[in-house]
Amino acid sequence: MSRTERLFQLMDSLRRLPSPVTAAQLAQETDVSERTLYRDIDSLRGLGAVIDGAAGFGYTLIEDAHLPPLSFDDEELEALVLGLREVEAVGDPALAKAASRALARLQARLPDSQANRLKHAVLSAHRFVQIPEPGIDASALRKACWEERHVSFDYVDQHGAPTRREVQPLSVVFFDRSHCLIAKCLLRDAFRTFRLDRMAELAVSNQFFRPRRVSMLRDALAAYKIDTGKHP
Repeated sequence: MSRTERLFQLMDSLRRLPSPVTAAQLAQETDVSERTLYRDIDSLRGLGAVIDGAAGFGYTLIEDAHLPPLSFDDEELEALVLGLREVEAVGDPALAKAASRALARLQARLPDSQANRLKHAVLSAHRFVQIPEPGIDASALRKACWEERHVSFDYVDQHGAPTRREVQPLSVVFFDRSHCLIAKCLLRDAFRTFRLDRMAELAVSNQFFRPRRVSMLRDALAAYKIDTGKHP
């Protein structure tokens, strides 16, 4: 991890953890010694972050210079909380953690009254059905979608039949109880959806299909609305 990445991670920890946060906690979060942690705190202060506290007492982030002030009306704030809580509940592990960080970052930049409203929001989201874990690195798959790269993976369909698929990935969506990839399957020469928990051995190719993802996704969604039987 580079020093810049470590400082960003330290800021996220200060936003997310209950304050005051001890140096030992922050050092563990950023995987450094406490001596290095103290230097990093000084570096953040030098960059404009207002951090209260000292060694032996813990630290509290008072003002975050990296983000501009934010303000939302009450309904907008509830919508943001509900959306991020939903991602925490149904997202893959990387997205769920990102949603938690985003909530902490949002709360750090709101006026006190709205920060309290966010913390005790009326709306929330919970799932009581176990959502299957992706069998592949979902972050790598999302990146391949953005970069419009071909990917290949092992796949087991609903009948237990294994295949190796090469596809042009278009979008990752959540269908009811599972995460799915919408893609153009080169084996079937058609749009298909693939459950991420049935995928394994993801390989990202250097072969691109840009700039066709947006138009292809539009066509795939139109086809999917007509023929839901394509959902495996």
